Amino acid sequence: MTELDDWTFNKSYTREYTHIYHDYPARMIPQVARKLLYLYGSNAKTVFDPYCGTGTSLVEAMLLGINGIGTDLNPLAQLIAKAKTNAYIDYKSVISEIEKFNENADKLDPIVPNIKNIDFWFSKNVSIKLGKIKAYIESIEDENIKQFFMVAFSETVRESSNARKDEFKLVRYKEYKLKNWNPDPFEIINIKLNRNLKGLIDFKKKIASLNEIPYVKIYNYNSVNEIPNNDIPEDFADIVVTSPPYGDSHTTVAYGQYSRLSSEWLSLIGNENIDNKLMGGSKSPIIEDFPSLPLNEAIQAIEKKNKKRAIEVSSFYRDLQMSIKNVGRVLKSNGYACYVVANRTVNSVILPTSYAIKDIFEYYGFEYIKTYIRDIPNKRMPSVNSPTNVAGETSKTMLKEHIVVMKKM
Repeated sequence: MTELDDWTFNKSYTREYTHIYHDYPARMIPQVARKLLYLYGSNAKTVFDPYCGTGTSLVEAMLLGINGIGTDLNPLAQLIAKAKTNAYIDYKSVISEIEKFNENADKLDPIVPNIKNIDFWFSKNVSIKLGKIKAYIESIEDENIKQFFMVAFSETVRESSNARKDEFKLVRYKEYKLKNWNPDPFEIINIKLNRNLKGLIDFKKKIASLNEIPYVKIYNYNSVNEIPNNDIPEDFADIVVTSPPYGDSHTTVAYGQYSRLSSEWLSLIGNENIDNKLMGGSKSPIIEDFPSLPLNEAIQAIEKKNKKRAIEVSSFYRDLQMSIKNVGRVLKSNGYACYVVANRTVNSVILPTSYAIKDIFEYYGFEYIKTYIRDIPNKRMPSVNSPTNVAGETSKTMLKEHIVVMKKM
């Protein structure tokens, strides 16, 4: 196997630069985005990521001097992506603000938002300390620095809550665990702030070595419905590097539940019922017919076992097809679309997402280039799921990713 064929990156450090900022479900590792940009974006001026999450591909584009545009519906993901791609923040001012925070935050009156069942998810002591941190963050005048603190605060909320840290869905610790659970939000946020500061300094140094600072713009458009041309024109991007959801949030990764507590403490608007707004969140009354024979056969096999699940699966791929159609319009002729996906299992039927993406892109006039297959040693995903939605029945989740590369003709 040559170096160009190796996509596993088993021993690679995936948290350098601002990639260190915030954990997030099913993140694309930077090495994959970096290699795709190297292979297919050598002359690119703009990269587009229609499901940008926390901005992995956008950060990698910036490090290569490439401009970036991303969209994501999750307001927490948007916040993190904006912070990670912020090349204009003054890290010396960040250091000064951290010092002021440590001197003054504990003296402030706490600002505790109206969160449903807050005492279920946070102890009284933790809520008071989080409220003091929130009060300090709201007093920060520099918006860039405030954003930096908000990202660290988001992780602090999650790590000091009563929610299990090994789950994406909101699952409370058992009572025996909570008896000895006494996290200190001030200690946690200091660890996050100083860790993120090191990543920011490295990021700033790398960006400073470029001839010109690339720009990144992040929107909250739902690419299933439309990509407004006044912000992202047709035939605009040179390359798409992205990792779309592998299925609807209700049965794969619950992005909304993962983000809920942080979003409520941060007073982020738009997280309400976010899982219903993502691909497959709105159910179709019928099972669609797709321009992909392997996909149609897989959905038919599911339908024989469980029609409701077949409709849910069909709804997801309906949205994915519409998104691909809209994304294709944004890409320039001869530009590449690189999709990092995994083939999930539903009712013991493997869904051929990689083939479906290839077939759908071809349906809209793209040329198939290649599919790379990689093991997933680093991507944070649930170790098991319930492919039948029956309690107690589990199987291993996706252990390989397929990187599908298409070219617009």
